[in-house]
Amino acid sequence: MKLKTSEYFIKEVATSLKRNNWMSLASIGTVTISLFILGMFLMIVVNLDRMASTLESQVQISVYLKDDISQKQSEELKEKLEAMQGIDSVAYISKEKAMERFQKRLGDQKYLLDSLDSTNPLPNAYEITVKNPQMVKTASKEIEKLPGVDTAVYAQDVVEHLFDLTQLIRSIGLAIIIFMFGATIFIISNTIRLTVFARRKEIAIMKYVGATDWFIRWPFLLEGVVLGFIGGSVAIILLRLSYLALTQKIYDMMTFFPLIPLYPFLTYMTIAIIFSGIIIGALGSVISIKRYLKV
Repeated sequence: MKLKTSEYFIKEVATSLKRNNWMSLASIGTVTISLFILGMFLMIVVNLDRMASTLESQVQISVYLKDDISQKQSEELKEKLEAMQGIDSVAYISKEKAMERFQKRLGDQKYLLDSLDSTNPLPNAYEITVKNPQMVKTASKEIEKLPGVDTAVYAQDVVEHLFDLTQLIRSIGLAIIIFMFGATIFIISNTIRLTVFARRKEIAIMKYVGATDWFIRWPFLLEGVVLGFIGGSVAIILLRLSYLALTQKIYDMMTFFPLIPLYPFLTYMTIAIIFSGIIIGALGSVISIKRYLKV
């Protein structure tokens, strides 16, 4: 692209924005609102996905040991468990520690254990986490076959429903993002179309004097990019402020809720939203001007 041509295009964009200031503001407002809604859905979906992943990572297999197993056999069993494919971690839980946990879980009702006196009926155990939660069922069956193991259990019904829920969250989230992206392009292209419609005679004259489609298209394309960039920038400012406020409120109520950390998440969001604004603005312009090039 020649320097003089570039200067002409830039001048045309500036003139158009100034001449159609109210329409430009309307386009920027549309881009901002559309990208803000898209960004909010994206934030929600990504955080729901993180929550789903966190829940999946907490799925454990409880391996209860036989009462007659020796210390040496227990250590050998741990080595075998750690050597198994797909095992992430193996933690030993003594019967004393298991009883402490049980008492804490009972809370004010721990008096129910008074009838046991000093007897501890709970077995020694290993708590195992796997690298892929989908392996829980297979791994538990293999572990039960090892010597010294009484039973290997996991919350089967809960786990299966959890996997269904997390898959549903991811599928719906992806569908919402695709829908919102498409809806945003549709809304913005129709908004920019009003600007193009106001200049349809100018486009027709340029076509008649021999201007190429791309020569006509470039100013509108650059205008869409500028509008998309400004709208995306405003949207990300609002999104950052909203996310900061929401995370603070959620952490005040639920300290350990697995939200995505602010950084670098907000940095990635900034890049994604502004880039989306530019792409959507450019696509909106190209789609809007297409019909007016057929002279």
